[in-house]
Amino acid sequence: MTGGPPTGSPVSRSPLTRSPVTGSPVSPSPASRRPLRIGNASGFYGDRFDALREMLTGGPLDVLTGDYLAELTMLILGRDRLKNPDLGYAKTFLRQLEEGLGLAHERGVRIVANAGGLNPAGLADAVRALAAKAGVPVTVAHVEGDDLMPYEEGALTANAYLGGAGITACLRAGADVVVTGRVTDAALVSGPAAWWFDWAEDDYDRLAGAVVAGHVLECGTQATGGNYSFFTAHDVRRPGFPLAEISADGTSVITKHPGTGGAVTTGTVTAQLLYETQGVRYLGPDVTARLDTVRLAGDGPDRVRVSGVLGEPPPPTLKAGITRIGGWRNEVVFVLTGLDIDAKAALVRAQLSEALDGVADAAWTLARTDHEDAPTEETASALLRLVVRDPSPDRVGRALTSAAVELALGSYPGFHVTAPPGPAQPYGVFTSAHVPASTVPHEAVLPDGTRLRIPAARGLAPTPPERSASPAIEARGSGGGAPAGAGAEPRDGGLGAEPPVSGRGGVGESPAGPTTRAPLGAVAGARSGDKGGDANIGVWVESAAAWDWLHRTLTVEVLRALLPETRGLPVTRHVLPNLRALNFQIQRILGDGVASGHRFDPQAKALGEWLRARHLDIPAHLLPATATAPATAPESAPESAPESVPESVPESVPGTAPESVPGTAPESVPESVPGTVPESVPGTAPGTAPETARATAPEGTGP
Repeated sequence: MTGGPPTGSPVSRSPLTRSPVTGSPVSPSPASRRPLRIGNASGFYGDRFDALREMLTGGPLDVLTGDYLAELTMLILGRDRLKNPDLGYAKTFLRQLEEGLGLAHERGVRIVANAGGLNPAGLADAVRALAAKAGVPVTVAHVEGDDLMPYEEGALTANAYLGGAGITACLRAGADVVVTGRVTDAALVSGPAAWWFDWAEDDYDRLAGAVVAGHVLECGTQATGGNYSFFTAHDVRRPGFPLAEISADGTSVITKHPGTGGAVTTGTVTAQLLYETQGVRYLGPDVTARLDTVRLAGDGPDRVRVSGVLGEPPPPTLKAGITRIGGWRNEVVFVLTGLDIDAKAALVRAQLSEALDGVADAAWTLARTDHEDAPTEETASALLRLVVRDPSPDRVGRALTSAAVELALGSYPGFHVTAPPGPAQPYGVFTSAHVPASTVPHEAVLPDGTRLRIPAARGLAPTPPERSASPAIEARGSGGGAPAGAGAEPRDGGLGAEPPVSGRGGVGESPAGPTTRAPLGAVAGARSGDKGGDANIGVWVESAAAWDWLHRTLTVEVLRALLPETRGLPVTRHVLPNLRALNFQIQRILGDGVASGHRFDPQAKALGEWLRARHLDIPAHLLPATATAPATAPESAPESAPESVPESVPESVPGTAPESVPGTAPESVPESVPGTVPESVPGTAPGTAPETARATAPEGTGP
């Protein structure tokens, strides 16, 4: 392959020149190297198949990456490997290379992908075979050592999240294609950047800048208008995939190929920066990136500059993801139409109570999708969902489904179900652990077969030193709060001041002027996602005035009131003033994670949109003209509303930094969109000046 770094950039280690004064060797100045153009062509296993070709033909690139792995994907690949030990990798990637490999070779584009999954060596061999068959002269390398199996009894997969140093080594050795197993998603970008600019392992600020760029790219079109709260402002019918122009100092510009759909704005980039992160410190194997130092600025149409990122040493441990089969599950959805919905639901529950005796877990949910005097039968109907789980397939299999079917002629009027009950299906459980980085055999297997051991990053710091950054408040709430009246601006105007609720500041009025009862989404965007059994919701606004209101108003207590499902669960709030954003981590809301199918929205993809749809009192001057009707609520609140919401006490909460986990699809079924559990595996498996307060960041240990 003829492409590569420009003159003065490394293919292997950077060539050295001699100092005219001392005669000693010196490395070329990083400032002399042009930016690296690196793109993304996949955000999950099942993403747009044509993306690899589109990115290769749409404009110039140096490196093209693909992210195929997620928590659920590892479970799917684990089941594949049980059936055939030669599998365990994303077979879609191979099919994409049938056309893409030649295109990449013609254009001098290197390809880096984590499609190796559980078998990177096997995928590397398959790519070599494909190249030989197609007559494309490329060199292939892979990264391994993440597989921790055998791990513990019952584990199906166990993988450490490696950093980008192995990728860097493979590219330095001249590899045209690098496939990996479980690396952090951002490593797919930071590894090539370290190769291109020949960064040292302790160039933390530069590495952190590349990690942030990688986090923006990793979920593909989520950075270009996909899944974006303000999607109606753009043409997002077919968003183009993103790319980054990374400079030698670690700053970058996020953009996309000309003529492609979607948009790159500070809003779309902010949304992705907040996605599946769990604190101000984004911890990774190579560097800890400070998200509270990130600054965004428009750099022209469809261009956003990312700068200011500070980096710190990585933690001494790596995150490890473990999947196992958690048991067996089944599901029945009853359709309740017309009148007496609650009574109909009660009848079904009573009729099935005996059949559910002894079942380890049975969860009923009534979704009131029905409308009064509805014009169609469907809009007159509610859905009653029963989900059962048990260690034994027998208790949630035929015995249960038969009991449900037998109600067909002897239950509520209009009895029917959305689909016939099926057999019990295994469901998966994802847990995370932390392992000493020095114990993980991170290796780069170079194109000539040489195995290069990658040492754990030096300069590890369990507690990173504090550096200049905007303060970050992490507070865990104790519950309570009421949305009625919440949102009127506090009288003292202090950072973190408690928001008045009903009877304090008044409904429909605030010290800043009148308020209007309106959905939060009239002024704020949000993006949410999953991390194991936890969920995060990032909320941001675009103006300084809106931020002044949001960070005072949307406390943990108010969030709980707006989202009752979070009551009783630990909730942590993180403040990112440079992004004009708040990030909430909600622990255990997803049970054992996406594969367990614990919740209606098992990956919490729409949790942020639910929050945006909830109403509270918003200062009228912040609202669009269409949403500024005067508030009509009474001046005082019902007596049952609390007089105030206590301010939560700042408290550090351990957290882990993310890897992007859109939903995935198994090779054997039609590939699903993010947020959908594949049918074949139901459950299987913004800025203000820095303040003087010391940032209190959680001590997490992994991506």
